[in-house]
Amino acid sequence: MSNQIGLGLHHLKTLNALRQTGSLVEAARMLHLTQSALSHQVKELESRIGMELFVRKSKPLRFTSAGLRLLTLADDLLPQIRLAEQDLLRLAGGESGRLHMAIECHSCFQWLMPTIDSYREHWPEVEMDFASGFNFAPLPALARAELDLVITSDPLLSPELVYIPLFDYEMLLAVSRRHPLAQKEWIAPTDLRQETLITYPVEHSRLAVFKDFMDKAGEEPAATRTAEMTLMMLQLVASQRGVCALPNWALAEYLDKSHIQCRPLGEQGIWCTLYAAIRAEHQEQPYIVDFLETAKETCFSRLDGIRPCKTNEVSYSLSTVL
Repeated sequence: MSNQIGLGLHHLKTLNALRQTGSLVEAARMLHLTQSALSHQVKELESRIGMELFVRKSKPLRFTSAGLRLLTLADDLLPQIRLAEQDLLRLAGGESGRLHMAIECHSCFQWLMPTIDSYREHWPEVEMDFASGFNFAPLPALARAELDLVITSDPLLSPELVYIPLFDYEMLLAVSRRHPLAQKEWIAPTDLRQETLITYPVEHSRLAVFKDFMDKAGEEPAATRTAEMTLMMLQLVASQRGVCALPNWALAEYLDKSHIQCRPLGEQGIWCTLYAAIRAEHQEQPYIVDFLETAKETCFSRLDGIRPCKTNEVSYSLSTVL
């Protein structure tokens, strides 16, 4: 073994991505690499140090002593690199600005609040504010420059807007643990014919459980009921007043309490993408770029069941791809 291993920053980022995602496929997607390129990078480093970094085919992914040692180094160095990048962004673009946002995903606050706390430490002069409400149309307001950022899973075609994918997540059906559907491995659209489907009070055409599941099969639930809060929806489910479809990461903390069970929608499941929408003119605005990077880092460190987006593009306008 050579006295010079040639350890690089990209090696540490790769190991960190493997830890966050738990697989070579998802780590490659997060780093915008092909799986073969990432595998080659790992094998090359293992050849240099003469040791494996993780146990192959282990679920969850299990790191060896060598891998854990490098992850310790990554935990020390990567935050410092990130701080330096934030400092350079502030120097390049100034420290003040406006970031008025709206949240269409009403379960987002468990990762949004930590994101804002971290962001505030580095951009204290940025004016932040929120707009909310189910009767409010945030994407048109964003196009009119009344807002600066919208978190959404339902993009709206507009030449003024750019959508930055944050992560992919699976929609799951939540049912009472005593519900007959809890005995099924996955849910078919016909299974909901006799059910009361509890949703947020928005148009059915904007909800994945309808547009990507029920509507495609020509099916409808027996009834619908709305609730504005995720907790209220799940309390109704636990008391057998209906069923509801929510993101896997939003349901994770409630599954531990054993009051509800969750099942995939369809044999293959339904995966959606959460986006940050901004105006095209702000794609290179330093304080917005850094907010998006902070949000991604926070999501992958705090949320269960999410995965990097399939697209390798950092951002795209729907007007260019539809």
